[in-house]
Amino acid sequence: MVAVDSDAGQLRSETDEPGWEVDPDDEWGVAVIETVGRQLKLRREAAGMRAPDFAKAAGYGEDLVYKIEGGKRIPRPEYLDKADELLGAGGLLAAMKEDVAKVRYPKKVRELAQLEAKAVEIGLYVCSSIPGLLQTPEHARALLACWQPAYSAEDLERRVAARMARRAVYDRCPAPALGFVLEEATLRRRVGGTMVRRQQFERLLAVGQLGNVTLQVMPMDSGPHSGMGGRIEVLKFVDGTAVGRSDGAFNGRPIHEPRLLRILELRYGTVRAQALPPGESLAFIEQLLGEE
Repeated sequence: MVAVDSDAGQLRSETDEPGWEVDPDDEWGVAVIETVGRQLKLRREAAGMRAPDFAKAAGYGEDLVYKIEGGKRIPRPEYLDKADELLGAGGLLAAMKEDVAKVRYPKKVRELAQLEAKAVEIGLYVCSSIPGLLQTPEHARALLACWQPAYSAEDLERRVAARMARRAVYDRCPAPALGFVLEEATLRRRVGGTMVRRQQFERLLAVGQLGNVTLQVMPMDSGPHSGMGGRIEVLKFVDGTAVGRSDGAFNGRPIHEPRLLRILELRYGTVRAQALPPGESLAFIEQLLGEE
């Protein structure tokens, strides 16, 4: 199967683009892609175009067209744009891009991204890794590549893409208040090569300087603290409700009850109090960057 490489003006194989397969265990995702495929096929047939003719006009392989129309392959955004143009759909096919994009991401990630998209305040402490919202694609890929059992190439790229898509939270207006506490040991862990580490530190410095972001580092020589049981996350919404989760409390399940949320907020607050202030934290990250 082939698709056009618009930069090179040549055809390239589908294996160059892992991560666009439909997860058969994701019922919602399968339903979305099957519906999109049917709409594409109906529009093509209504326009009087055979699949080979459409493939040639769009610049994609014929087999790819059949797989997309059969609900077996997630269409790229530019595929939907081209189909909309060629089939005279008046924007109806292109409008499917938002739902189609969500299908690429694991169900758990979609649910998390939906909460983050609504939150007006996000507080996060992670003891074992740099939070996904702060990771570069290269850092995320290096982390996920060492997972056991190993992800397939397709699943790895799908998960990296999903993690990067969550960074849309930084583009929201009005911007939510974001607070992060990272362990020094996590920053010192050599994930990826020198360039990957440099890019990650530069990313942390850039995000840490945003007006709506508070980024702190918990030094290794600090005493024990209430976050040592694992991840703590608290999201607050505009209607006054909130949801929290902690690996070391309530079996890691999401918490909505105010009484239990206060416990997580107390633990997160004490972690922040023991961590380096934001200015000192950024200076420390700059020092790590200089050591690379």
